[in-house]
Amino acid sequence: MTEMDEFLALPLTTTVGQPLRVAAYARITQGIRDGVFPLGSALPRETELGSALGVSRTVIREALMLLEEDGLITTRRGVGRFVTASSPKVGLEDLRPFENALAGADQPVTVEPIHFVMQPNTEFVASNLNLDLEANTWFRESVLKRGGEPIAIVQEHLPAGKYLSDISPAVAASFQRAAERDATLYAGLLELCGPIFTASTCQIAPSIVGASRGKQLGLAASDPVIILTQVVEHEGTPVYLAKCIVSSRVGHLTVVQTPSS
Repeated sequence: MTEMDEFLALPLTTTVGQPLRVAAYARITQGIRDGVFPLGSALPRETELGSALGVSRTVIREALMLLEEDGLITTRRGVGRFVTASSPKVGLEDLRPFENALAGADQPVTVEPIHFVMQPNTEFVASNLNLDLEANTWFRESVLKRGGEPIAIVQEHLPAGKYLSDISPAVAASFQRAAERDATLYAGLLELCGPIFTASTCQIAPSIVGASRGKQLGLAASDPVIILTQVVEHEGTPVYLAKCIVSSRVGHLTVVQTPSS
């Protein structure tokens, strides 16, 4: 029995209410990421996958449609389905600058800074960065473009003055130079300070863009967007906050999940 046969022979488990197509999608995705189905290789036929996983051909077809929508496989008419030739795109599971997370394989994202100012604190910023309301913060806003088309707005916040230098002297000494670059503030800090950030959280929420942001992104005020709110820590203390307002033009955003041990 080959490695592929052994992998597909494992029982297909589902959670309560989970459609079989999602369980089949997850199993095949795991096989792609683990190299059971090598990059560029042909997948087994629908009937073979269905028989091995113990599900109908309809379930397999629906799972394969999801895989193709997510860019993990391609269909060659009259030939079959193949794993894409390049590694699946890493998405939000890694702490990376937003311009890297939103870039396509051959579509880099450019960053156009708009504002960089010190401003009074807000409850939103204070609660996420654990600051006093009386503290000032640095605010930087940029528009991210892919292929010349605006796809996201990034609003970044850092503590100001002693609040920042007490957390990280390196960031305090470098953030002004980072802000001068045609990159997000976070990308500039990484380049100047190296890997000094130790943890992060990213919250994902649906919303509508609104009039002012819609004008920046070329969208109607009622158009839907995804808002990513990211808090980054240095040695256990929040030091950087960003809100990324993402247009639907971006396409799907990948979050790679692994089974719990």
